[in-house]
Amino acid sequence: MALTTTLAEVMSFDGEGLALRCVSCNSLYEFSPFLLRCPRCGGLLEVVVGDPGVSWSTWKARNPGVWRYREALPVPQDIAPVSLGEGGTPIVEMEGLRAKVYIKFEGSNPTGSFKDRGMTVGVTMAKSVGARVVVAASTGNTAASMAAYAARAGLKAVVVLPRGGVARGKLLQAMLHGACIVEVEGSFDRAMDMVLGIAGSTAVAYPLNSFNPIRLEGQKTLAYEIVDSLGYVPDYVVVPVGNGGNIAAIWKGFRELWEWGLTDELPVMIGVQAEGASPLARAWSEGLQEPLWIDYPRTIASAIRIGRPVNWPKAMAAVRDSGGLFVAVDDEAIMDAQKLVARKAGLGVEPSSAAAVAGLLRLVEDGAIEPDSSVVVVATGHALKDPDVLQGMASSHLRVSDASELERILEYIATHARG
Repeated sequence: MALTTTLAEVMSFDGEGLALRCVSCNSLYEFSPFLLRCPRCGGLLEVVVGDPGVSWSTWKARNPGVWRYREALPVPQDIAPVSLGEGGTPIVEMEGLRAKVYIKFEGSNPTGSFKDRGMTVGVTMAKSVGARVVVAASTGNTAASMAAYAARAGLKAVVVLPRGGVARGKLLQAMLHGACIVEVEGSFDRAMDMVLGIAGSTAVAYPLNSFNPIRLEGQKTLAYEIVDSLGYVPDYVVVPVGNGGNIAAIWKGFRELWEWGLTDELPVMIGVQAEGASPLARAWSEGLQEPLWIDYPRTIASAIRIGRPVNWPKAMAAVRDSGGLFVAVDDEAIMDAQKLVARKAGLGVEPSSAAAVAGLLRLVEDGAIEPDSSVVVVATGHALKDPDVLQGMASSHLRVSDASELERILEYIATHARG
């Protein structure tokens, strides 16, 4: 039941200093892991975390990872985390651009994507409340991550996937970890509608899509890590956008650090979508306040192939409130950016991650990002998540019959490399 009282009074009901707030009507609720949508208007909820009263020195004294920041997470302190060592991902400078660019490489998480940050918190909560089954719709990364963390926790995972719309590497991961695969005809959005349809109506399964605000609390730690690693807040943070939960979570993380006095600045948030799946970017370019839905999204970047993002209110708010923008890039630019990151920075990122790089390159070229600005690009997943895309890339393939032929090839390459 909503409490028509102050935030402080709502949070006093919970020993952990937590509350839930609707992002649409601003109603306040006592914190509950089972309250996933606003009872008053059906809007998305956001976890409100009270000032944990910690310092950077306290956090830095612990091992890197999501649980370094435990006081800022909505899980009781006496509950053991379901963890695979997620977080603490590298932040790698990418040289040769007019801006000072860093790639936050989330592909080094245990299952190869940023989803592990949310799943460690979401599955920990699911296990703590006695759930035996977790369920989520997915374009692939959520399925792989939830299956792994469910296996770790001794829970059963059920993933609802668009038939033929999930990259092979991600599907195989989910199967390897023992998930029950449920395929539906149509796009990811139809799969999501089905999970939304059962959310809150059954006690059998705990839903872990990003409409669950508790899962997003794990993903906000990416913002904490950026500041933890760099020692400052970058001017811009560029994020690929599919369902919209990650950019909202990252912005929430930066906002909390600022509200708690742990930083003095806030970054500008930039959301990047693929042109064939760009309901937010299209609306933004036309000055609209709500998305322009895409019923049949098309892009090589399967992780962001979403036409009706459930977290669009949070994503739009993150970009608007930070003074940022949305931009769309085509598949050719995505492929070019994927090769650029691999061959200049040494990082293999999946197409959705490359979309963020492509968006950055476009904005730098257009002058929308000023020279010498500091920029962090969030590379959300590993290249091996989508091996079929990599097979289509041109590469040097030569055959030799003896060592002398190999030697001539090496000399030729070395000569041209010097040139």
